[in-house]
Amino acid sequence: MKYCIIDDEPIAHRIIEGYCENLSYLKKIGNCYDVFEAMQLLNNQAVDLIFLDINMPKLSGFDLLKTIQQSPKVIVTSAHKEFALEGYELNVSDYLLKPFSFERFLKAMNKVMDNQNPTLSPSPEKKKSSFFLKGDKKTHQIHTDDILFIEAYGNYTKVFLAKEMIISHEKISSLEELLPASDFLRVHKSFIIATNKIKMIEGNRIRIGEHLVPIGQTYRHNLKQLFRSE
Repeated sequence: MKYCIIDDEPIAHRIIEGYCENLSYLKKIGNCYDVFEAMQLLNNQAVDLIFLDINMPKLSGFDLLKTIQQSPKVIVTSAHKEFALEGYELNVSDYLLKPFSFERFLKAMNKVMDNQNPTLSPSPEKKKSSFFLKGDKKTHQIHTDDILFIEAYGNYTKVFLAKEMIISHEKISSLEELLPASDFLRVHKSFIIATNKIKMIEGNRIRIGEHLVPIGQTYRHNLKQLFRSE
């Protein structure tokens, strides 16, 4: 998913970029510091998601939205809650009030992914969503409900299911794009887990059935935020 940040505050760019680095399916294509820069970028680049500030010099973020014919997904990031109603009237995906936590950012991203193309994130009614995967000289239909976790293994990827394990030439990043973001989590550069299959967390490892999956240092924050008690 290609995203850009439109905000006149450099620190806001750094915070959002830092959060986005934890989600491997996001790819930044530009930073814009006013609406005119944004218009130029959007005219020249395909953008799937915009992180949009409201108060900016000369023209506001909402002025920009009103000029876009086919608007990408939009997450508003603003220090002013009084604009929230107008934002939702413009069909934004979510409205983040600055300063916002990584946990709140993840909730906003889940809303975006829930409304994406079904091949990337199945709709709620498609609980038995599936995709086809080549492995072992066969083509397997993989039901996402059956996945325990996925492991990158050299030039291959291991998909651990409830009753079997399939080895495929697909990259782990390609498989991650096929999984609903609300149900799966990257916990290591080599591991993606089904969050509802977690049995327990033991120090730096996650137990799923009889398997122990390591937690990468750079992914630890994701896990703490998702499973932190309200």
